[in-house]
Amino acid sequence: MIEPHAPAPPGSPPSWPGPAPLPVRPGTGRFLVLACVFVCAACGLVYELELVALASYLIGDSVTQASVVLSVMVFAMGIGSLAAKKLRWHAAAGFGAIEATLALVGGCSAMTLYAVFAWTGGWGGLWASGPRWLLVAFSLTIGLLIGAEVPLLMELIQRIRRQDAGGAVADLFAADYVGALVGGLAFPFLLLPLLGQLTGVLITGTVNAIAGCALVLGLFRRDLTRRARWLLVIANVAVLGLLASAAVLVDDFERAARQAVYGDGVRVAVQTGTQEVVLTGGTHGRPLDLFLDGRLRVSGRDERRYHEALVHPAMNGPHARVLILGGGDGLAAREVLEHPGVRRVDIVELDAGVVRLARTDPALARLNDHAYDDPRVHETTQDAFRWLRAAAPGTFDVVICDLPDPGITASTKLYSQEFYGLARRALAGGGRLVVHAGPVASRPRVFWTVDATVRSAGLRTIPYRVGGRDSGFAAGPDRAASGAVRAPRDWGFVLASVASPRLGLDAGARRPRTLTAGGLAADARAAGRTRVEGVRASTLVDPRYAE
Repeated sequence: MIEPHAPAPPGSPPSWPGPAPLPVRPGTGRFLVLACVFVCAACGLVYELELVALASYLIGDSVTQASVVLSVMVFAMGIGSLAAKKLRWHAAAGFGAIEATLALVGGCSAMTLYAVFAWTGGWGGLWASGPRWLLVAFSLTIGLLIGAEVPLLMELIQRIRRQDAGGAVADLFAADYVGALVGGLAFPFLLLPLLGQLTGVLITGTVNAIAGCALVLGLFRRDLTRRARWLLVIANVAVLGLLASAAVLVDDFERAARQAVYGDGVRVAVQTGTQEVVLTGGTHGRPLDLFLDGRLRVSGRDERRYHEALVHPAMNGPHARVLILGGGDGLAAREVLEHPGVRRVDIVELDAGVVRLARTDPALARLNDHAYDDPRVHETTQDAFRWLRAAAPGTFDVVICDLPDPGITASTKLYSQEFYGLARRALAGGGRLVVHAGPVASRPRVFWTVDATVRSAGLRTIPYRVGGRDSGFAAGPDRAASGAVRAPRDWGFVLASVASPRLGLDAGARRPRTLTAGGLAADARAAGRTRVEGVRASTLVDPRYAE
């Protein structure tokens, strides 16, 4: 038995004039509405997290992208709630239309963002001239639609059985927050590893459309005219058809998008538990390139210059035990193993998938001279910061930080004062630390911030740089700020030790192909001319690598 509404105040429109009876008992109806709230909340949070994840991958700087998405979406939810007040008198029809639209917009958001990135040259043109309008547009639209759900669902739950406003709000928000929890956990632990970013959000849109349509047509169909019911069915069938077609074509779409981004030489593209790994070239005389989450990490054209400059100056001295932080591609280990007297090399790499490719991919294994087949090499899959915290003090003669550029938000803790303090503790007496500190010419403040941070950990430093980077691919931490014309053309390094370090080459090792002692001295002088005064050390709670 449906309880009648209280009389409306004079002059106000009736909430539900002549409500039609429901096909189920009120208790069952309330359960179904709350179940739909749960499902819609889970889907909404998946859309939100997907926008953050994809924007961070495609654009870079995860903190900025998360801030943009979350702030715009929360703002839009408030606007959507206000706008939906006009639909309360047609709550069932309005909710059905909103869910169909949300399923279409949210489900297609990832493919649209990826397509714009792939086929516009990496956010070129309009995208590069201002804010990330497409990301903002999706965040705004999805937020408006999610916000509009709340007053309509409140009206529907009161439509079933009138109760005090506080109790109705508590029930609605409890189901909403629990659904958001499930969606937030399902995204990283279920959707991403099993389905990937694009398919995962398409499936989410499908679930969203089915839940909204089922609730309206199954529970409140008598509140809709025959024409409205048919329009809702047609709209949802069209949405489900579009999402299903996109899901069927998603593999072809990804291949075409990768080819647009990386060229036609993509040989390997895998999504590990940590990142997307892409290998191009390496066959038929084409140089091998390694991309991690869309950023060029290794270029076969000039990687030897980078790795020789990173490794050989640090090996000038005792080097029986060497620690490589990062460097899962095995290329730094290749250079280390060329020095006589090396007894053990420990590689601490976060992504086991990169190590697996370095072992098994013929082109990459050939490039690293099959370093992982050497019994002196021992790899560990772990976060470098966490590993250093447990490392025994005074263990290593050389610590090599072969890590992503410090400007990438996720890497800032690996360029912090605390991190270098742990690295210093791991050094044996007379040991050396060398750090890849990013490009000098295009990001001098970041480079000198690394130097200041290393010195703040009680180490003395010699900064140096090497040129000759040969890549037109914008591989920096933020492609939008580094178009092809701004692709970094040099690398910066910081050599450090407790005592004053000496910048030179190990006389007992093979002579590097790209380095000389005189060239290193010139490289140090060139780096010194770019010095930026007044920079402060970066810490875990106060990172200072934003340009």
